[in-house]
Amino acid sequence: MADGGASERLGSMPFAELLGIEEVTAEPGRVTGSMAWEPARCTIGGVLHGGALMGLADSLGGFCAFLNLPEGAVGTATIESKTNFLRAVRGGRVRAVARPLHVGRTVIVVDTELRDDEDRLVARVTQTQAVLHG
Repeated sequence: MADGGASERLGSMPFAELLGIEEVTAEPGRVTGSMAWEPARCTIGGVLHGGALMGLADSLGGFCAFLNLPEGAVGTATIESKTNFLRAVRGGRVRAVARPLHVGRTVIVVDTELRDDEDRLVARVTQTQAVLHG
């Protein structure tokens, strides 16, 4: 799905649209996307808010988990998320790559790296997604 519907599918998540997530590509082993720095997404001093970064990671990580659902599952829900913030973002775009670390019957663990325009690691998010059955 190297976009082939990935943006539309992520677009069904209203919060992803609110964050302005773009440039989405998706396959089970890797989901990518980006978000532009904007003043409305910042905290004091023009620094991109950590919640915006976490929202980007959670959206792409959840999408990655969804693409790895076991047979019979209907969705996922984030049950734990851990973020390490490593660098402030004061402009440009943040690019994120989400990859599955563990795909099980009851949980999926996803690792997401967020990088700035100079390819410096901005944050790293590890999240656990519960597998939901219908």
